[in-house]
Amino acid sequence: MPTFDAMIAQHVVVAADPSTTFRAARSLDLLTVRTPLLTASMWIRGLPARMSGKAAPPLPRLVVGEGLRLQGWLELGILPDREIAFGAVGKFWLPVIEWREVMPEDFSAFAEPGWGKIAANFSVMRYGEHSTLLSYQCRTVTTDPESRRQFLHYWWLIRPFVTHIMRATVNKIKGNAESAARQQG
Repeated sequence: MPTFDAMIAQHVVVAADPSTTFRAARSLDLLTVRTPLLTASMWIRGLPARMSGKAAPPLPRLVVGEGLRLQGWLELGILPDREIAFGAVGKFWLPVIEWREVMPEDFSAFAEPGWGKIAANFSVMRYGEHSTLLSYQCRTVTTDPESRRQFLHYWWLIRPFVTHIMRATVNKIKGNAESAARQQG
């Protein structure tokens, strides 16, 4: 997504090789990332759906490397041991998110007015002799001026929470990768 309305990134140095770190990123169940603030923010975010009776049943798992065909999320591409990209199309700024199903091959060109697209990735690169730089980047673009206006108002409010969630996510991957590296010796 070369042009975007909002972008955020988190980086962390991991005491594990790139391959081990990539496997940890690719196998992470995003639903296992937990902090008190994350739990509270997700509870608040889901409140309008629960109050309207439109709450989706809880997801069993949300693993990037398993194709992510859940609630609008999809895998967009993979460079083995280097990067995995995933995304979603939706109206994120609504009290109850409306997801739009698209095929991965249609994601880049999708431009129907009224929607936003999120493209995110985990990438790894060697950092020194025995470490890896893990990056998590997320970009959002909207498909028309009114959607952009609505999204940017929403983004102003949620950006600190997204930053926290992304930081917690890279730290969870780091912990998993470093644990795997210790087990490998």
